[in-house]
Amino acid sequence: MEISEEPPTSTVFIDNCHFSQVIFINMEKFYVPGGDITCYYTLTENIIPRGKDWVGIFRVGWKTTREYYTFMWAPLPGDSHRDTTVQQQIQFKACYLPQDDEYYQFCYVDQDGMVRGASVPFQFRVETEDDILVVTPQGQLEEVELQNQNLQKENEKLKANCASLQKQNSHLQQELKRAQELQNTLEALRSNTEKLELELDFLRKKNIHLKRLDDGRGAELHQLKEQVRSVTSDKECLETRLKTALAHLDQLQQHNENLRKELDEQKHLFQILQGKMEEADEENRQLRENNSKLLRHLSQAREASSSSVASQAPVQAPEVGGLLFGNPYCGFYKEMLPAQ
Repeated sequence: MEISEEPPTSTVFIDNCHFSQVIFINMEKFYVPGGDITCYYTLTENIIPRGKDWVGIFRVGWKTTREYYTFMWAPLPGDSHRDTTVQQQIQFKACYLPQDDEYYQFCYVDQDGMVRGASVPFQFRVETEDDILVVTPQGQLEEVELQNQNLQKENEKLKANCASLQKQNSHLQQELKRAQELQNTLEALRSNTEKLELELDFLRKKNIHLKRLDDGRGAELHQLKEQVRSVTSDKECLETRLKTALAHLDQLQQHNENLRKELDEQKHLFQILQGKMEEADEENRQLRENNSKLLRHLSQAREASSSSVASQAPVQAPEVGGLLFGNPYCGFYKEMLPAQ
């Protein structure tokens, strides 16, 4: 038995099922545990078998087709049996059957999950003496049959009343469905109206706020314009001052360039004077050496002739460190040095 795939089920309750389209036959009250069982049933002309139809074993008291204990896929009859009643059978293996003594029944379920037929209840246990049918006398049997006929008539009346009530219930359910739809529509309209009113109130408040902002921004705009005028005026003034400063900077740069040229000339003249001064210093050094030599000769000559020239007038000696013949470049230095 293939049980890897779940059969199609539904949450439709037992009251909405049609049990007369498949009839289970040759039913036993008891099936011996531990053995395979065969389920026999008849497909009426009111049902069209499909590939996903199945037969399940349900515990008595089930409410939806999801409560099956085990199942087998229902075999499809041949094409020649269409529009006629067809007898079918399915074998359930013992390993998949219930192990308790609760009441169970077979149910034929189509691929939409709807029950199309159900068997009488049965049990998986050995039949005992208490289960043997007791023989009823003929008089009691006729009385039971009469009661059964009366019960059947009452059952027919109840079925008719039930059908009428079901029809009325269906009509009322349709009316209730329409009323519910209208109620839902009305609630939706109310909700939309409330939303629109809230949005309208929000837009009004937002409009007032925007008007206030617009008034405030008008004043800010006027103030900004005044600031722009002031900044423009300051800019023009700064541009004028900048032009004046640039012109003055050009003059200073030109004056600086003239001073630099004059400084270069002074440096060049200083270098020339420094060279001449060094030459004059060298000549003075040589003259001092010559004067020193002459002073020594003069002192020697004075000592040698002191006795012979005592009656003569004394010769005035030059100052120590002075030059005997003077410095011929003294006037030249005075002429070359810049005026103080």
